Amino acid sequence: MLFDLKQHIHSLISVILAAALTVMGGLLAGCGPEKVATSSRAERVTIAIQPSAAFIPLFVAKEKGWIEEDLKAKGITVRWNNFESGPPMNESLASGHSDIGVIGDVPIVSGIAAGQKNELVAVTCQAPLSYAVLTAKNSPLVAPSDFRGKTIATVVGSTGHNLTQKFLAAGGLAIKDVKLVNISAGDAEDVLNNGEADAVVIWEPNVTRLEEKGAGQVISDGSMVGLLGVNGMVARTEFASQNPEIVSIVIKNYARGVKELTTLDDDTLNKIAAYLSLTPEQTKKVIKKFNYTVMINDRDIAGLNDTIKFLVSIGRLREEYDITKFVNRDYIEAAHVEQYLQ
Repeated sequence: MLFDLKQHIHSLISVILAAALTVMGGLLAGCGPEKVATSSRAERVTIAIQPSAAFIPLFVAKEKGWIEEDLKAKGITVRWNNFESGPPMNESLASGHSDIGVIGDVPIVSGIAAGQKNELVAVTCQAPLSYAVLTAKNSPLVAPSDFRGKTIATVVGSTGHNLTQKFLAAGGLAIKDVKLVNISAGDAEDVLNNGEADAVVIWEPNVTRLEEKGAGQVISDGSMVGLLGVNGMVARTEFASQNPEIVSIVIKNYARGVKELTTLDDDTLNKIAAYLSLTPEQTKKVIKKFNYTVMINDRDIAGLNDTIKFLVSIGRLREEYDITKFVNRDYIEAAHVEQYLQ
């Protein structure tokens, strides 16, 4: 009798366990598709930014907390990575330490050429006026043809170098007709003051600083020689394809920052000025030199392909390629930025 009772209990336990496993299996089966859909969804986005006037709208969005606000409800946190320039930002994207970044034309195309899995998801600005050729205040050198045998200083391999080539070509000269000196953009003032170069070719906010100090005068800029000066927003392809909504939200708030520039409050203006090491009045002046946008048009594509051609011509890239293959406009379309760009 005791044996029968034990056998009955064992049978009952087996039935209960089987039923429980069946129910649990059904629950897990029901959760399966949802887990697959969300397994690659990010819980955090890391945005790379740098102190360049080309990206002021993103700095506005950062200060206002708009991106954090939009993503908080989705359980996604925002982390900001600060860089001084494009090359280390590219390294951060390549290593996966950053997901989205705002960056200049040379690092955009160089990173992709090096095999980085990035895609251009927006254009932050066109800025031909922000790249300039400057001479000392009272220099008699004003035309490109005046520079045969002279010394020009720029950041070799940069957009400033590209502008130098275009500037000289406008006077029938080439780089071989001048002495080209490699400097950092921050050295431009000393180079002019010390007479180490007859001209420097740099970009904002350095141009405005030199002009207002009386250390230099602008004799040409990108708009005069066909340099568009495209800057962009790139995203790691893997991250963007798995988290398209996050990318679109960042783009939307960049466009929101563009609109905000027309009615910028003093507190935010002062913070931008400090970030760029400018005065508020200088910052207002600099902002006017940029055509801030997010849309990617045919001129932008042509401008970036021109950068690729330039880098090949100086041996920085092995061969030309078409940037169009690495452009994705889907995120802009989903961002509905028209309301901010009208």
